[in-house]
Amino acid sequence: MGRKYLFFLILLFVISTSSFGQKYIKGTVFEKEIEGEQSRFLPMHSASVIWKGTTNGTITDANGKFKLLKPNIKPLYLIVSYVGYVTDTIRISESESEINIVLKESNVLSEVEVSARKEAEYIDKMSAIKTEVISTVGLQRLACCNLSESFEGSGTVDVNFSDAVTGAKQIQMLGLAGIYSQMMAENMPMIRGLAAPFGLSYVPGTWMESIQVSKGTSSVINGYESITGQINVEFKKPQKAEKLYVNMYGNNEGKGEINIYGAQKISPKVSTLTMLHGEMQALRVDMNKDSFIDLPVSKQFNIYHRWDYEVEGKFCNQYGLKVMYDDRLGGQMNFNPATDKGTNSSYGVGVTTQRYELNAKHGFFLPKPGTSIGIQTTGTYHKQDSYFGLNEYQGSQKSFYGNIIYQTILGTSDHKLSLGGSYMYDGYNEHVQVSTLDTNFIVNENVPGAFMQYTYDHAKIWSLIAGFRADYHSLYGTFLTPRLHFKYNFSENSSLRLSGGKGYRSPHSIAENIGLLASSRQWAFSEELKAEEAWNYGISFTQDIRLADEKKISFSLDAFRTDFVNQVIVDIESDLRKVTLSNLHGQSFSNSFQANITFKVIKRLEFSLIGRYNDVKQTYENMLMQKPMVSPYKGLITASYSTKFDKWSFDVTNQFIGKSMLPSTSANPVEYQMMEMSPAYYILHAQITRRFKHMDIYIGGENLTNFTQMNSIISASNPFNQYFDSSMIWGPIIGRMFYAGLRFKIK
Repeated sequence: MGRKYLFFLILLFVISTSSFGQKYIKGTVFEKEIEGEQSRFLPMHSASVIWKGTTNGTITDANGKFKLLKPNIKPLYLIVSYVGYVTDTIRISESESEINIVLKESNVLSEVEVSARKEAEYIDKMSAIKTEVISTVGLQRLACCNLSESFEGSGTVDVNFSDAVTGAKQIQMLGLAGIYSQMMAENMPMIRGLAAPFGLSYVPGTWMESIQVSKGTSSVINGYESITGQINVEFKKPQKAEKLYVNMYGNNEGKGEINIYGAQKISPKVSTLTMLHGEMQALRVDMNKDSFIDLPVSKQFNIYHRWDYEVEGKFCNQYGLKVMYDDRLGGQMNFNPATDKGTNSSYGVGVTTQRYELNAKHGFFLPKPGTSIGIQTTGTYHKQDSYFGLNEYQGSQKSFYGNIIYQTILGTSDHKLSLGGSYMYDGYNEHVQVSTLDTNFIVNENVPGAFMQYTYDHAKIWSLIAGFRADYHSLYGTFLTPRLHFKYNFSENSSLRLSGGKGYRSPHSIAENIGLLASSRQWAFSEELKAEEAWNYGISFTQDIRLADEKKISFSLDAFRTDFVNQVIVDIESDLRKVTLSNLHGQSFSNSFQANITFKVIKRLEFSLIGRYNDVKQTYENMLMQKPMVSPYKGLITASYSTKFDKWSFDVTNQFIGKSMLPSTSANPVEYQMMEMSPAYYILHAQITRRFKHMDIYIGGENLTNFTQMNSIISASNPFNQYFDSSMIWGPIIGRMFYAGLRFKIK
C-alpha cells in the first residue's frame, strides 16, 4: 500500500516545483462605460485572450484578470475579444509582464462563417484526464451500426464476440473486460448490470454525436465505478441535429437497418428530437459449415425522444425517454423454437430483452460568476428472458440514479470547487437454471454518496484535479475513493499527464458472463463474493509537430497499471467442466503500454499507426498465470483520403492481433481439443463514400482477409454432451462481409 501513497507524494512534489522559471504576461481587460458626462472602466468577465498564431489562450476571471505563459515565437501579439466588442490585437515586448486593455463596443456585428474539417479521432488538449474523442467523422469511417462497432479503428478499446451463438460483443480496455470501464451516456450511467452482455448493441451508431474514451480512473463526480477507464457517449442534440436524417444499411449476410431522426425548434427556448432505429437479421447463415448459425436471426426496435428547454444565462433542462425491444434466435440451423425448445433434439438459443429508460438533467446558473447547480436523474427498467440449450436465465433490473452537483470558483476562475451528493439504487431479480444450479438471486443495492473535487488551472500551463468521494453500499459497506489527475504543458503542443486513484464495482457474475451458459459447464460459487476493488495509475505524453499549411505529426505514449485489491475470478482454466467463481486470493494486475502516431503531411491524406502491449495476469488456485484469451500485442494502421470539398472519401483500417494463450483442453478427447495458443492474424476493413449536397452513399467491406477462428464451437456436432462449449472465442467468427448504405439529411 505504501507505493500507492508514494505516487501521490511524488505527484504533489512535481506540482509544487513545475512552474518556476516561466515567463508570463498578466493583465486586466476593461470595458468603458459612459453615463452622461462621466465614464468609468469596468472589468470584463470571460473575455477571450489568446496568442496570435497559436491555440494557447485563456479567459478572464470575475475581476477581468488573466495570466498567460509567453510562447516561444516572435513577434508576440495578444488577441483580446468579446462578443459585441471590437477585437484588439496588442504587440507585447519581451520585457513586458503586465498590461491593461480596454475593449470598445462594436455598433455593427458582421456575419462570419467559419468552416474546418473535423478530425476523426483526437486527444482532448484541454482535459487533465487523457481523453480520446471519436467524432462523427470517425464514426462514419466504417458502417458502425451500433456502439460495439464504433471501436474497430481504436487502439485503446478491443472488441470481440463473447461466444459463438448469441451475437453478443464485449470490449476490453487496458487488457481487462469492459465491465471495469464505466459506460456513460452524457455523463450518466448507461450500461450496467444485466445490460452488460448485449448493451453495446442497444446504442445505434447514427444516434451518437461523439464518443469520449478516457483511460484510467475518471472524475469522482461520475461515481466510484471507473477502474480502467470511462466511455462517455454524446447523443445528437435537439438544438443542433438535422431537421431530417435517414440512414439505410444492408449487407450480404441478410442484415438490414434503417435509422430516422428529426429535430424541431418549437420556440427560441424549446427544441425536440425524435430518433428511431430498426434492424433485422433475416437470413440463417452458416459460412463455416459447423451446423450452427454464425449470427442469430434477430430484430430490434429502438426509440429515443428528447426535449431541451433553455433560457440562456439562467437554466437549461433536458428530458429523454428511451424504449428498446431486442429479440434474437440462434443455435443450430434446423432449430425450431416451437418444437425443439427445452428438448435435446436440436440446440437453440433465444434472448428477448425489453428496456425502458427515463432521464432528466437540470442546470441552473447562479448570480455569482462561475457558479451553477446541476441535477441528473435517470430511471431504468430492464427485463431479459433467455435460454441456451437446456440452460435458462431470466432476469430483471430496476435502477435509479440521482446526482446533484454544485460548482463555484474560489476567488478567480483558476480555482474551481465541485461539491455534491448522489444516490444509486439497483434491484435485481434473477433466475438461473443449469445442471448444478437452479436458484433465484434477489438483490437490492442502495448506495448514497458524497463527493468533493478541486480543480486548479495555472495559466494554462499546469492543471490539477483532486477529488474524493465516500459511498455507503448496503451490501458491501463503505467505499472511499480518492483520485488525482495532473497535466503539465511544456508548450502549446507538448503535454504530460499523470493520474492515480481507486475504483469499486458490484459484481453480477452470471449476467456479466452469460456467454458461458452456452456450454455444458457446471457453475460453482466457492465462496460469497465481495465487491471488486482496484487501484489504477497512469502516465501519458502527447506531442504535436506542426508543419506548414495545417499539416502536422502527432504522437502519444502512455502506460497504465491496474492493481486489484479484490477481484471476482471467473475460473474456466482449472476445470474444463466447471465455471468456478471466487474472490481473489493472490495477485491480479494489468500493465498496458500504447504508442500512437498520426501523420498529416499530405493534404487531405491522414495515416495513423498504433501499437499496444498488454500484460494481464491473475491468480488461479494459488498460481499467478497469464489471463487466457487476451492478446498481448495489437497493431493498427488506418489511412483516410478525401478529395477536394470531401466529395469522395476512402478509408482503410488494418488490424494485427498477436497470439494469445487459450484455456487448456488437453483433458478432452482429441477431437474436442483446441490448440494451446491462438495464431496471430490480420484483418482488413475498407470503405468508399461519395457525398452529395443532401446525401452520402457508401459501400465497404469488413474482414476482407476472410480470417475466422477455426472450430469456434467445441463439439458442435453433439451440443448436448459434456464437452460442448461455444464460449472460447479469441478471433472473428464472421468471414468476409460486404455492405452498402446511404445517408440523407436536411439541415
